Amino acid sequence: MLAPPAGPHIVTLGCRLNIAESESIRALLGSRDVVVVNSCAVTNEAVRATRAAIRRARRERPHAELVVTGCAATIDPVGIGAMAEVDRVVGNMAKLTADAWGAIGDAPAPQFSGHARAFVEVQNGCDHSCTFCAIPAGRGPSRSIPAGVLVERIAALVAAGHNEIVLTGVDVTSYGADLPGQPTLGHLVERILRLVPSLPRLRLSSLDGVEIDARLFDLVTGEPRVMPHLHLSLQAGDDMILKRMKRRHTRAQSVALVERLKARRGDIAIGADLIAGFPTEDDAMFANSRALIDDCDIVHAHIFPYSPRAGTPAARMPQVSPPVVKARAADLRERAAARRGAWLRSLGGTQQHILVERPGDRGHAANFAEVRLSERHEPGTILTTHITATSDGTLTA
Repeated sequence: MLAPPAGPHIVTLGCRLNIAESESIRALLGSRDVVVVNSCAVTNEAVRATRAAIRRARRERPHAELVVTGCAATIDPVGIGAMAEVDRVVGNMAKLTADAWGAIGDAPAPQFSGHARAFVEVQNGCDHSCTFCAIPAGRGPSRSIPAGVLVERIAALVAAGHNEIVLTGVDVTSYGADLPGQPTLGHLVERILRLVPSLPRLRLSSLDGVEIDARLFDLVTGEPRVMPHLHLSLQAGDDMILKRMKRRHTRAQSVALVERLKARRGDIAIGADLIAGFPTEDDAMFANSRALIDDCDIVHAHIFPYSPRAGTPAARMPQVSPPVVKARAADLRERAAARRGAWLRSLGGTQQHILVERPGDRGHAANFAEVRLSERHEPGTILTTHITATSDGTLTA
């Protein structure tokens, strides 16, 4: 068996923000023989996946330095650092500094060479305290990047051939509260669209619906360069569970927001995070969350079985039994798959604009439906296609 090539290798787990940060780390590593595991800690399963990735990386690169960074490494540096495979742990606050990687100068902006779309971090951290979430402990308070810096980065990425930019962060809709003048995410999107006129597609990462103000709403529903795809941080569809999660919205507010979005832009596709089996959830409460998939027409669902995170208030609440949590998560996934299948079938015969991704015979539509293409095209190209079939959760064009 051939030995793996020497040089830097990055394993990225979790969110789009980690993807963006991994690209910055890559630029700082130079040619060093190092493996970096950029970890996730959003659930206990994510931590298990991180540990599995560390063990696998050590087997594949037995002689390379192995460094773990990201949320799992920040929340539990002692536990991660105690793994026999790990040489060093770097916390989130230091992961983009030159000193952490033995480099000179500040971390350059991510380049995303070889990728069709580019992820641009607009903020980091979170000031909220949802009772189930450990991420604020891993990311710290909310911190926004000035709009001028972001516009320059996006203009450079578009000039380098990226036809789609995804704005990402931990709590994207909190953007700007810590900046002079307190600009909002809507102000940022307006500025990007005005100052980077050559950008064809701008996509927004996960949003907190309660923070979508009138300016952002008008852009999402009226600006064709903003993709008709919103992923909402809903988490549950029962008001008592939402209260116990310490969320800031009600079920009715979520349903009303989606109704308003679809009334203004009928082709908008809704995604959402939903947690199954949150502490104290009974059958009726779960039924309300299940019904939310239809009531909000959720076609891009991320379903998480609840797992207690050490140190969070929810971990001290009366827990739902693990078999029930597992069954409810499966039920939500089944309902979500049915809703998604019906939506994909409704797209048959339509025209869709596809961003071609590697290896050139697949991509995503503006509404983020996954599409298989009948022939290969240059990755990064935007094609106007005719949808001919639906199979296995994807479209054929």
